[in-house]
Amino acid sequence: MVKPVRLPKPAPDLLLLHIELKGIDPVIWRRVVVPETITLGRLHSVIQIAMGWEGGHLHEFEIAGENYGIPDPDGWGPPVNPEARKTLIRALQGRKTFHYLYDFGDSWDHRIKVVKTLPAVACPQVPYCVDGANACPPEDVGGGPGYAEFLEAMADPKHSEHKSMMEWYGQDFDPTVFEWERVNQWLTDVKV
Repeated sequence: MVKPVRLPKPAPDLLLLHIELKGIDPVIWRRVVVPETITLGRLHSVIQIAMGWEGGHLHEFEIAGENYGIPDPDGWGPPVNPEARKTLIRALQGRKTFHYLYDFGDSWDHRIKVVKTLPAVACPQVPYCVDGANACPPEDVGGGPGYAEFLEAMADPKHSEHKSMMEWYGQDFDPTVFEWERVNQWLTDVKV
């Protein structure tokens, strides 16, 4: 009797995602490619790296009317479905857009759109940042209004808050800079 040959499982398709930070002008956005089978927990890591966040705050996905995140064992915070094992493709349920909220205090709301599906061999690495524009606001800057004040103070050495903002941030800040090559170096550490 001949044993049936098991073929290797085909690699999952890839999703090109457009991630946009809402409420900031000029627009801060990234385009990243991830496997459709990425868990929401891993997608959180990809978004953090691609946007330039440091990951020190709570987050939440809102997809197809459901909220996903890391449930608080003590019951603090809003109830969420666990993100660790939920894959993006299953959470989407055929939808093309969803939201990602980072830092409930600063309320960094991201709109994410599935731009298109790509074959598994379409990128040199996965996850992969294709493109983007503008620097991410610093952590704990105070949300959109705080970021606007930060930019104003950093741009004007005569501004009354310039010196304290420079000390707080620790270096110059150029809001127009986005280095996708560096992001892709950091993304090599994310195992999907």
